[in-house]
This record gives sequence, C-alpha cells and structure tokens, in this order.
Amino acid sequence: MRWIKRGLIGLSIVLAAAIAAFLTFAPGYVERERNAVVEHAPYPVSDAAQSLHDTLVVGDWHADSLLWKRSIEHRADRGHVDVPRLIEGGVALQVFSAVTKSPAGQNYEANAPDTFDNITPLAIGQMWPPRTWGSLAERAIYQAERLHRVAARVPDRLTVITSRAELDAHLAARAKGTKVVGGILGIEGAHALEGDMANLDRLEEAGHRIIGLHHFFDNELGGSLHGTRDMGLTDFGRAVVAQIAARGMVLDLAHSSPAVARDVIAMTDMPLIVSHTGLHGFCPVIRNFEDDLMQAVAATGGVIGMGYWGSVLCRDATPEAIAAMIVQAIDTVGADHVSLGSDFDGSVTTAFDTSKLSALTHALLAAGLDEPTIAKVMGGNMVRVLRARLN
Repeated sequence: MRWIKRGLIGLSIVLAAAIAAFLTFAPGYVERERNAVVEHAPYPVSDAAQSLHDTLVVGDWHADSLLWKRSIEHRADRGHVDVPRLIEGGVALQVFSAVTKSPAGQNYEANAPDTFDNITPLAIGQMWPPRTWGSLAERAIYQAERLHRVAARVPDRLTVITSRAELDAHLAARAKGTKVVGGILGIEGAHALEGDMANLDRLEEAGHRIIGLHHFFDNELGGSLHGTRDMGLTDFGRAVVAQIAARGMVLDLAHSSPAVARDVIAMTDMPLIVSHTGLHGFCPVIRNFEDDLMQAVAATGGVIGMGYWGSVLCRDATPEAIAAMIVQAIDTVGADHVSLGSDFDGSVTTAFDTSKLSALTHALLAAGLDEPTIAKVMGGNMVRVLRARLN
C-alpha cells in the first residue's frame, strides 16, 4: 500500500506541475498567436513626418490590451500595446476596451448568443478572480481595476481620464512636454450590463466612459452586426441609450446592427462613434457599415475609427493601405469625422504595433493629406468628441 500512496503523491506533484506550467505559459502562447505582428522591413519615416508626428495629439479609440495576461506597465515582446510602446509611438490618448464575452470563431456573418464563449476559459486560465468567471459585469470591472492599478504605480507615465476636466488637464500637460499617456476605459458590448441597469452605475463608478452596445452576438439591447436576428433596439436598449446620453458617456456603434445604429441616431442628439471599423466603399464586407450609414454617423458630429487589420481593409494592413482607406473615408464622410481605431490586441494580426505609429503619419503625408487634416485624423477629431461628451 505504501508504494501506491507514494505513486499517488508523485502523480499529484506531476499534475500540479503540469497545471502550473499550463497557467504560466499557455496564456502567452495564445496571445502570440492571436495578436501577431507580421515580420516586415522598417517602414519609411521621413524627418518631416517624424517632426509632424511629434507635434500631434495622437488618439486611438480601441485596444483590447487589458484582456491578456501581461501588465501594460512593462514593454512586452508580444501583442501590440503597452505603456512604453504607447510613449514611443507618441500616443496621447488610448481607449482600453473591456472584452467580456466573445463567441468561438468570431464569425462576421452570424453568431448565436449561446455559442461557446472564449473569454470564460481565458479568465480562468489567466487566473482572474473567481468573481469574474461567471459574471460579465465583474469582468469589465476587473479590467478597469487593472488599468487603475497601473496608473497608480506609474502616474508619470499613465493617467486614467474620466472627465472633461481631466482630459483638458492631461492635454495641457502634454502641450508642456510630458509624455504621460491618457487611458480611457470602455466596454465592448453592453451584454456586460447583464440586463440590469444598476450595472451601468457600477461600470461608470469603475471608470468606464465609452459604451459599445454590442460585440459579436445579439444581446438584451438589440441586434448585433454579426448576430442571428435582424433587429433594432429593444425597450431595454432604448433605456440604456438614454442613460448613456444623460450621463455624459460616449456611445459606440461598432458591432451593432445597422437597424440598431439607425435607431440610436433617430433617438439621440449627440456625436456617436464607430470605434474600430473600415470603410465599406473601400472594403465591401459585412464588418464595415455601408457608406450611407457612416455618413449618417458623421452627421451626428461623430467619428469613425479606421482599423489596422486586413479583414476591414481587404488587403494587408500596411501603413500605406491604412492611409489609402483614410483618404477615401475623408472623401466619403469628411475630414472632421475620421479617427484611428486600431483594434490592437483584439485578436487581430497587424503590420506594426503602437510604437511605430509615426509610419502612419508618413504614409498620410505621402498620400497627399495636409498637416491640419492629418492632425484631425490622428487625434484632433477624437478630442473634439470627448470634449463634447465627457462631463
């Protein structure tokens, strides 16, 4: 019997070591696969482009960096965004979006709400607190806590912005030469409310200021661009939209159905955003709203964030390709309504990480845009919308 006991103890040790190795190494392996940067020769950046880039207020409407098992405090050798790389890329404003549920496959055509959720095993495997394993609201709150903790540790490099006053103070400091990055929190899909308006209070208290109504599936608010029902806002969805408008939050239509987008436009009087997308006239795929709907979003005073991944570009996502889409977007909706919406760290492969954003400024200059227009696209339009909405 003694040898059986010893064998069981040994087996337990082996299993414990295997589990520990899995929890240590598997999350990093998954992220390397999901958020790759293609190998490339150095992109050209002229002296004129770098000089211009250094004067810009650069802002990005969407990155999912808080989802992964690494601290954005430190420069990583995987993924697309962390504080050191944001500083190197000259980024003044970065929206960090909390992903709380994502269907296996992330099919652009259709996903059922009960499709296997990728985030549950990721939360468990990355050893998130148990409170997040079964609660979408807790997942959004936990990701907000992660950003606040980094800002508390490195206040000279990252600050969390929740109000217009904080935004203006941050931009004033940047104008004086500081390199502090302003982080803004949002949720990718209001399924994180779990059908309970009280959770909007909790998310607002946690610092979330940008509310995406949908992700890859229909939810309690209405139809997704990638759902199974062609539907607009539900009564609950209308109530949430009204609260977003009343609270000084920014409403994000990325991943919402066209019917939802038109319902929101009809019932609100505020600038709306589509945080990370492409232009349908440039790349005619379901992921990109058709141009007339983008023009309707622009007519609210809002903006569309141009993405950096191939599925919304219909070609490799090089700086030149992104610049070409931006030029056509300006022709379609106007220079005041185009922004950056990378989708960095959003399970996409990109041609560069955030440290190389000056290559995009170079590509925009090479595409023939003048400096005032580039300043709007790279961040000025984002600042205008944030100032219009934040209390």
